[in-house]
This record gives sequence, structure tokens and C-alpha cells, in this order.
Amino acid sequence: MAGVMEKFRLDGKVAWITGASYGLGLAYAQAYAEAGAKIVFNDIRQDLVDRGMAEYEKLGIPAFGKVCDVTKEDQVLEFVKEVEEKVGKIDILVNNAGIIKRIPMTEMSLNDWNAVISVDLTGPFICSKAVLPSMIERRSGKIINACSMMSEFGRETVSAYAAAKGGLKMLTRNICSEYGQYNIQCNAIGPGYIATPQTAPLREKGADGSMHPFDRFIRSKTPAQRWGHTEDLMGLAVFLASPASDFINGQVVYIDGGISAYIGQDPSNLDESKFADEEEFDIKVND
Repeated sequence: MAGVMEKFRLDGKVAWITGASYGLGLAYAQAYAEAGAKIVFNDIRQDLVDRGMAEYEKLGIPAFGKVCDVTKEDQVLEFVKEVEEKVGKIDILVNNAGIIKRIPMTEMSLNDWNAVISVDLTGPFICSKAVLPSMIERRSGKIINACSMMSEFGRETVSAYAAAKGGLKMLTRNICSEYGQYNIQCNAIGPGYIATPQTAPLREKGADGSMHPFDRFIRSKTPAQRWGHTEDLMGLAVFLASPASDFINGQVVYIDGGISAYIGQDPSNLDESKFADEEEFDIKVND
């Protein structure tokens, strides 16, 4: 029997991370590469693919990258065919590509609604459908979906995003239900609030040194009393892609510092003096 730590290795596995030119997708790819996987990624435009290839080269990670729109089934099928010919059959799929449009529901156009649903929910359906036949044939495969705390909670201005992520949670469970018999595991990662360049303005101090109201709000709702870091997500990503998780299926694991288990405290009671400065984490490329 393999040693415990060996079960976390991904040597020789082909990992496809959608939308992994930057952000969390790039972080997942870096973690998989360190565990021994071959990295494949796509993005919607050539400039983004070029950006991703430059990042992988900088990290010393060989990668296959190509333009592919996850909402276009013909493009996805062609992409998978090319990957199988040039890299190998896909063992791990991470449905990471996603968008959000923060618009009040009564002001959101149908086009905006459809755009979010198409990328965040239909895209994972198309990509999963494309890799499942080979996984079924080989009786082995890992599909990891990018869920969100909005898979469980509502919040103003994110009706389409929350609907898509809630649907993705149920797609995760349904893939498990239909294809678990073939030794295929489908699980999901639900990140909390992550310190990134995109969220940096929400953590900027005021001219008087006071905390940004949203920073204070998030810390008051999080038992860890901090924002998440990219590194907080990488271990789970490897675990769910590895043989160590072979009997875990249909689950959404939230990496949120406990926010989903906590009703929160009065923000005015927070002791700012004990908080670590998150600025060092703003250089992490994230989305």
C-alpha cells in the first residue's frame, strides 16, 4: 500500500484548469505542477493565454495553453481533442473560469444574466461533459468546480452569480451521483474573501488610519478575523485532485476562515491593533 504522502502526488496526471491565465486558476496550476501534474489551460482571448504562458514560464512550469471559450461546445471538444493528442488524456478538470456582474436584479438586463449563467454554470457543464467519456472509459477522474459562498448565501447585486454558483453546487452533486460508480469524483472548492489586487481597495486605510468599512465588516464576520490568502486554497486543490480524496464525492468545501459557520460580531468591537497587514498578499495574482 502506498504511503500516506504518496497518495497526494499527481505525477504524470494531466490537469486542465479553465481560465488559468492568472488568479486562482494560476495558483491551482502551480500547486498541481509542484505535485507532479502536467498543466493544461485555456482562456477566452489570445492576450490572456499569452499572459498565462509568460507567468508559467516565469514559474518554470511547462504548460499547454490555447484560446477556448468554455461556453462554446465545439471549441471545448476541439480543445480536448488537441490536448489528448499533444499532452494526454485529461485526468483532472478544474472548472475555474467565471465572471461576475454586480448589478441590482431589477436593473440587470437579460443579456447580463445570461452571460453570467453561461460562463459560471453552462461552461462547467460543457467542459465536464467533454472529459467524462474518457474518464468513464478509464474508470478514473477528478472534476473540481469553483463554487463560492454565494452557493449558500444571497447578497445584494449578485443575483445571477449566486444563482449560477448555487446551480454549480447541485451540478457537483449530480456528477457525483451519475458517475461515482466509475471511480470519478466531483467536488467543489468554495473560497471566502481572498486578499488580492482586486480586493485591495476594500482593505485600504482611510486618511486618518481607520479601516475600510468593508474590511471591518468581513473581519467581524470571520472567526479568523483576516482575509484568506492564495496559499490557503492550494492544499485543498491538490487534495481533491489526488488519490487521497478517492472516497470523497459530491462535496463543497468552503475555505472561508469560518465565515459560513459564524453569525458574526459587532464590527465596532474589533481590535484593529492585532490585525496583520494584508498588503504583502496584494501582490498575489488572484481573481
